Amino acid sequence: MTAKWIEALTGSLEQKKQYREAKARLKALPAPYDAAANGVERYLMYSGDITDGDTIATMIVDLADLWERAAADGTPVRDVVGADPVEFAETFAQAYAAKRWIDKERARLHSVIDEAEAIEGAQAPRESEGGAAS
Repeated sequence: MTAKWIEALTGSLEQKKQYREAKARLKALPAPYDAAANGVERYLMYSGDITDGDTIATMIVDLADLWERAAADGTPVRDVVGADPVEFAETFAQAYAAKRWIDKERARLHSVIDEAEAIEGAQAPRESEGGAAS
């Protein structure tokens, strides 16, 4: 009972465990993979704007898998990220379709404009009320 209450407030404890384990895997990578992987992870957290905990956990686990495989195979860092690391990170994040914080703001903007339009329509003078002067 207590665990469900805590999870209702803080989110899934399993998600947090998966995320922490994946972060530890990224930190345990040998150089230079550790720096590159942690740089991509940081960028994803700041720019990915994903708000769904399950998606974030899955994304970071997959990122750890990718970098562990690259390190094990001896794949050069630049071969993993390509010429543009920002494009790599953004393409990586796009593979994880999820609810993003901007979705909430987009919905809020649509709602505000709809409300403003409704107010505007209610305030417009009507011909039957003598609003049109001839």
